[in-house]
Amino acid sequence: MINTPEIKMGVVGVSRDCFPAELTKKRLANVAEECKKLNLNFYTAETIVENEADAMKAVAEMKAAGVNALTIYLGNFGPEGPLTICAKKLGVPYMLVAAAEESKNTLMVDGRGDAFCGMLNASLNAGLRGMKPFIPAKPVGLPYEVAKNIEYFVSVARVVVGLKNLKVFSFGPRPHDFYACNAPIVPLYNLGVEVMENSELDLFELYEKAGSRTSDIAAKVKDMEKELAGACGFPGKLPQIAQFELTLEKFFEDNLGASEYGVFANKCWPAFQTTFHFVPCYVNSRLTGRGIPVACEVDIYGAVSEYMAQLASNNPVTLLDINNTVPADLETPVMPGVANEDLFMGFHCGNTACQCLSSGFAMKYQLIMHRLLEPDKEPDVSCGTIEGTLKAGETTMFRLQHRPDGQLQSYIAEGSVLDVDPCTFGGTGVIAIPDFARFYRHVLLEKQYPHHGAFAFHHCGKALYDATTMLGVSDIATPQPISVPYPTENPF
Repeated sequence: MINTPEIKMGVVGVSRDCFPAELTKKRLANVAEECKKLNLNFYTAETIVENEADAMKAVAEMKAAGVNALTIYLGNFGPEGPLTICAKKLGVPYMLVAAAEESKNTLMVDGRGDAFCGMLNASLNAGLRGMKPFIPAKPVGLPYEVAKNIEYFVSVARVVVGLKNLKVFSFGPRPHDFYACNAPIVPLYNLGVEVMENSELDLFELYEKAGSRTSDIAAKVKDMEKELAGACGFPGKLPQIAQFELTLEKFFEDNLGASEYGVFANKCWPAFQTTFHFVPCYVNSRLTGRGIPVACEVDIYGAVSEYMAQLASNNPVTLLDINNTVPADLETPVMPGVANEDLFMGFHCGNTACQCLSSGFAMKYQLIMHRLLEPDKEPDVSCGTIEGTLKAGETTMFRLQHRPDGQLQSYIAEGSVLDVDPCTFGGTGVIAIPDFARFYRHVLLEKQYPHHGAFAFHHCGKALYDATTMLGVSDIATPQPISVPYPTENPF
């Protein structure tokens, strides 16, 4: 997908001067062989870091190689000061891992590395310098285990690198009666995210200018017709919708500035339809499907959440309302640990990419807006949604959000989109998350989350949890089984 960082992992071996550097070199070579088997994009530093001069040499070497994430490998005890300086000077997300002892036959003085001990000092030194390395659940291992940790760290680093080089473009303020998606900027700045807020008038002016690009519009219409494969109820609207897509694409290209990646959070009602004469949902779905999430209703934190979920899963995502309960007469499969109260419908007007919908999707119109704006007419200004049932399979529900006091918090929950007809309109699916009813009450409501959630179509909660932790967010909520009460849950 476009708009997604490619992680090139730097791997550097470290050695404390009272241990033989050859031990680290040998072990590092074995790790590199295991990384090759996994087809990882990595660079092994030739320099073994034993002191500060080595640290700076390794930094120069890895900068020249273009690495944007770092694995520090303690082949033996390791020099905690120089290795931390190496990470700090390189300035990329880094992981600490270490070598396990291979055999009882290697435990004499030249073969025993004591990296199990060295990890403690390496972690402590990072804390003394105010740094937060990623330390996997099992950080000390044999070469194949270290390589698997490196493979996993790529997904975590991708989230961190992407977020720290991200710009959010927004168009329009939130309506007064829909202020749930307000967005204090300071917490985003603290994460490294840039924000560029714009007026709807700016957007309309750019849209009108794009009208002169007739050949580009025609090509875009053909692409849309191919994607919809005849499932377009309003083909006469496609030139306007194509013109709008070109508008956002050009704005994206022209305004990244110092950032490398971007997302949108755009106003889509109430004046959008009557000004542009269509709804932007289908365009939002197409850009999101290519790797540029577009959050509805000026939801800046929703756009950031979508992007994080995209980076963790390395696939398109969507933004949905945690919308309505599932009636008892809608037949659903029996799932262990999931009661009817743990089901809900994820819904939005029509912003989910076609590849994330089951067959039968189509470009239609927004029923609620049609009822409000043109109840006695054929759909016109309400046209432009992409409707269908969410594709069944794994899902991860995620949101990064500021609290009312401006501090960041997050939730992550894994579950499934069920293979069930939701019997309603929009881009909708029945979602099952074990123990969701209690999670809804004691996390989503108690911690005052808004109604939007980002949904990935894979289980990627582990990477999201580790990346969010690396970014300094300490309040990360996950569903708890009935045996583990929430702090606000009545024990009686």
